[in-house]
Amino acid sequence: MPSLHLSGLDERHYFSARSLARARSYARGLDALWIAGTVLRLGALALLAWRPPRRGAILVGLALLVTLFLASLPVGIAALWWQHHWGLGPFDVGSWLVGQWSTLLAEGLAGLAAVVLVVALARRVARWWLVAAPVVVAVVALFTFVSGWLDAIGTQPLRDPHLAAEVTRLERIEHVPGTPVTVQDVSSQTSQVDAFTTGFGPSAHVVVWNTLLDGRFTRREVAVVLGHELGHVRSRHVLKAIGWSALAAFPALWLLAFLTRRRSLAEPANVPFAALVLSLLLVLALPLVNLVSRRYEAQADWRGIGATRDPAAAVGLFQGFERTSLEDPDPGLLDYLWLEDHPTLMQRIAMARAWELRDGRPSRGGPGSP
Repeated sequence: MPSLHLSGLDERHYFSARSLARARSYARGLDALWIAGTVLRLGALALLAWRPPRRGAILVGLALLVTLFLASLPVGIAALWWQHHWGLGPFDVGSWLVGQWSTLLAEGLAGLAAVVLVVALARRVARWWLVAAPVVVAVVALFTFVSGWLDAIGTQPLRDPHLAAEVTRLERIEHVPGTPVTVQDVSSQTSQVDAFTTGFGPSAHVVVWNTLLDGRFTRREVAVVLGHELGHVRSRHVLKAIGWSALAAFPALWLLAFLTRRRSLAEPANVPFAALVLSLLLVLALPLVNLVSRRYEAQADWRGIGATRDPAAAVGLFQGFERTSLEDPDPGLLDYLWLEDHPTLMQRIAMARAWELRDGRPSRGGPGSP
């Protein structure tokens, strides 16, 4: 896979001045919302650490979860309105809250279990982080494995026989035969497009949003998305992500134990302070996390283009992402480091062009052709 250099590529060749202005205006709002959300979350944790509950681990954990939820609520609603303002979805707070319920419930239970586990270990083991790290990794691996089936609940099989046949062909090329590919209906929540790979091994599954199949993208462009997601399966990126979490768990929990050594976690009242420290560490680690994610996404792009052998369709797809999601084709450095977990649109276009040059022959047509 080549490096994603942008020398010689002019974004104005692929995107109109109006499109670039709209994408950057939308991105500035998202940046402000991310900053506001981070400040609110850290401020709420700081307040809870200053005046923590003085009772058991379960009550402290519940107070922590409620505080984080309330801190995230105004920013979540503001983000919903911002998307609606730019025509990317309805402003239906009630439906949005219902849609958040399953995720919040799972995260809440996991967070509560983590609080109880850490307090129990800190009371019994001096170097509690040595025991907690493998337990955390095992739980992450279990949830990730099971999510391959859970995320498929409520999805439907591909109804387009041409796309179904294309999936079979791409699975054969990518050496991942039998990987389920289903469609999730999100049209009542958003007009944006997405697809994702979930689970690993026998639970590996690809889910495509139905907004990707509503006619705004050609079959060839959709095929590039399918090739990309099956490329994740072929490269075992979900499993590798668990490996990264295993590598990070020991030093991260050791650092947390070191920074909270004067506030023993054997005392539940010190858990909010530990949560504040951990949140700060995660913010600082985001550039590294995004770096790894962008690498895996670039590998999946390369596999997707190679499987379809259609770089022109890939270029059309990436141009379409700007129209359907107002994605900034070439964001600024701070945005790129902290918020971008995929290569930029211009980097992805550069990859498609690099594949075309490496292949040494013309592609099957121009962007948007049937």
